[in-house]
Amino acid sequence: MPVESKNEEKNREPNHLINEKSPYLLQHAYNPIDWYPWSDAAFEKAKSEDKPIFLSIGYSSCHWCHVMEAESFEDEAVAELMNEHFVAIKVDREERPDIDSIYMTVCQAFTGSGGWPLTIIMTPDKKPFFAGTYFPKQAKYGRPGLQEVLNQIIAVWGGDREKLIESSEQITDALQQLSAYAPGEMPDVENLRNAYKHFLQSFDGTYGGFGTAPKFPSPHNLLFLLRWWDRTGEEDALVMVERTLRMMHRGGIFDHLGKGFHRYSTDPVWLIPHFEKMLYDQALIANAYIEAHQATADGFYGDVAKQIFEYVLRDMTSPEGGFYSAEDADSEGAEGKFYAWTVDEIKSILDADDVELIIKYYGLTEKGNFEPGTNALYIAKDMKMIASESGEDIETLPDRIRELSKQLYLERGKRIPPFKDDKILTDWNGLMIAALAKGASALDDSAYADAAKRAADFLMDTMKDDNGRLLHRYRDGEAAIMGYADDYAFLTWGLIELYEVTFDVKYMAEAIRLTDEMLELFWDENHGGLYFTGSDAEALISRTKEIYDGAVPSGNSIAALNLLRLGRITANADYEDKALEIIKLFGETASKSPMGFAQFFT
Repeated sequence: MPVESKNEEKNREPNHLINEKSPYLLQHAYNPIDWYPWSDAAFEKAKSEDKPIFLSIGYSSCHWCHVMEAESFEDEAVAELMNEHFVAIKVDREERPDIDSIYMTVCQAFTGSGGWPLTIIMTPDKKPFFAGTYFPKQAKYGRPGLQEVLNQIIAVWGGDREKLIESSEQITDALQQLSAYAPGEMPDVENLRNAYKHFLQSFDGTYGGFGTAPKFPSPHNLLFLLRWWDRTGEEDALVMVERTLRMMHRGGIFDHLGKGFHRYSTDPVWLIPHFEKMLYDQALIANAYIEAHQATADGFYGDVAKQIFEYVLRDMTSPEGGFYSAEDADSEGAEGKFYAWTVDEIKSILDADDVELIIKYYGLTEKGNFEPGTNALYIAKDMKMIASESGEDIETLPDRIRELSKQLYLERGKRIPPFKDDKILTDWNGLMIAALAKGASALDDSAYADAAKRAADFLMDTMKDDNGRLLHRYRDGEAAIMGYADDYAFLTWGLIELYEVTFDVKYMAEAIRLTDEMLELFWDENHGGLYFTGSDAEALISRTKEIYDGAVPSGNSIAALNLLRLGRITANADYEDKALEIIKLFGETASKSPMGFAQFFT
């Protein structure tokens, strides 16, 4: 079914998003708001009509983006207000992370937090003066209503615009200063020890992970700890990794029927997830389980990595060999509906003798642990405990639970599935290529190498313009959008890992070519480090450098590691020198709050 079909039944004329490739933009193509994509046409309209710009940034699998669309962007009264007084622009943050990064920084500076949907109101020359995230139509949840906000902006734009302009200029100036890093000293082992201590202090010894709710997998934290354990022998570092990985797998954040991990846990015990599934999470989490398997020789960790790959290769792989971006949290207009179960549903599917076993194992109750009466599945009792309590044969119990879980999986497949964002992103594909290649070696399975090769060959053949410039996004037969630093760094990482498992020199040759092109397009010759956008990219209000290792590691963190590896492999000292420049440039920033820079320290 076409992405845009959900609104066609309203017999509306489409807006300016109708010819876009982004699934997220197409989801809004029949809103009554006259949305534009980020384009010269939108900014020229704003200038000629003397209107502020309402910028909305999100992504296709974002739950609160769907909520705001249903409440406000589908509302005729809101649309009338916006169409008369604003020029409305929609941006897919996964297609244009450069735009998202700049304006998310603005939102965090304004409000102290961020998230999606990201709401920015700015002048026609792209300078922001208002920022927020989700707004209900009318005030609730302690948030002002969107209509209230719009009316206030309209009044000020018409009556006291000078203050807005002055504010936008100050914000823009401050934003440009944020990327003004100065080279410092090389971090030393004390900086690494300090990072380890920070993780130790925030570790949840009962349930694993760091901090409380919401709790994110953050696998690069675990990779840092594995290396610290290997370097120092600090057993607590390994304990933190193993406890976290085991509790994540037990929890509802893991899809026990279809495999793969959901985005994050809304509670500290990994029980109730935010149900979207992201490709980058699968890649990075698989890496953590693979390295835990290598460190401990415990087959459990390797088995979980295999289950992640099972999901990706079954559900997230395109006919061309590339990997899709995400699956939604919502289906049939409700978050988690595809994944949650009632006790009655279990009783209607399984034989009576099996119902009690599955209820015990997956922790279902009549009351429900998710919505009233519905349950997210998690491993409530391990098999040894169940066998001890019920007299089940511990030898046959695993096979029996697997078979019953398969029955539930097949039954779940009859439900209306969540929307799948089928665009292929170079950077996220690079992460998955790296994970599969590492898995092929560590888990001794050539099928993973074959899948990594298919994806790499597709990207190498397709994701380039006529001059060989790497591109960022492929969908519906079109490769487009000039690649970012992350595209170059993450794909190079994948190609290095793939070379090391296949010894096919074409992957090493392409890794070197991409690295040279990355340095030519993104390197700051004055201070060092990589800008997020290339020198040939669209000029935005700020050209930023990314170093924070958030949901995905930063391009600078991965590039530094790539440059060190390539320097040793090729005996090119210039690569190593560039890596050291990156480390010196960002070392002081990373040392001040090390938990946000785990990949950098790794």
